[in-house]
Amino acid sequence: MADDFAKDYLHRDLREMREVMLWKLDGLSEYDIRRPLTSTGTNLLGLVKHLSLWESRYFGEVFGRPFPEPLPRWDDDAGQGADLWVTEYETREEIIARYRRVWEHSDATITALTLDSPGHVPWWPRPDVKLFNILIHLLTETSRHAGHADILREQLDDSTGTTAEYATAQHDAASRDAHRAAIERAANAAAAAAATGKD
Repeated sequence: MADDFAKDYLHRDLREMREVMLWKLDGLSEYDIRRPLTSTGTNLLGLVKHLSLWESRYFGEVFGRPFPEPLPRWDDDAGQGADLWVTEYETREEIIARYRRVWEHSDATITALTLDSPGHVPWWPRPDVKLFNILIHLLTETSRHAGHADILREQLDDSTGTTAEYATAQHDAASRDAHRAAIERAANAAAAAAATGKD
């Protein structure tokens, strides 16, 4: 009974985080969802592509239930990092549709198995796992990238939050600049105090 509750709870949270990832794309141009927003090239649509690939592996081949579409090999060094960005030939629609197909496949695996069902992750140092480990891993991974997506989206249009319903209302430029300036003053004061050895 407790296992069923735990599985349902984790699965529900994973579903919510998946939706957050897609919501971060809403209303943005093709350029904005693809463009590199960090020095390492992190971008919104690339995060969705990355999550779809790895979720398909973790809830697929790890449990002997391979995702029915072709995937690059996990140990292909030549393709490393290709899942983190989107070429001009890949469309937003196909990336999102694939992610949704991955959800269906993953959800079927989660529903069919118990939390202690065994799996094997050949790329982990301790490869023998249970469904519980993989649910926690994917929830953590998806939440982590949802946090990345939140920061990236904020850089683009000041939008934050997990859904449109709970999005932080955009402040006018003056109040936003005043808030940022107050934080900057506090950071400068702390740095000056540290430099002089005062707390």
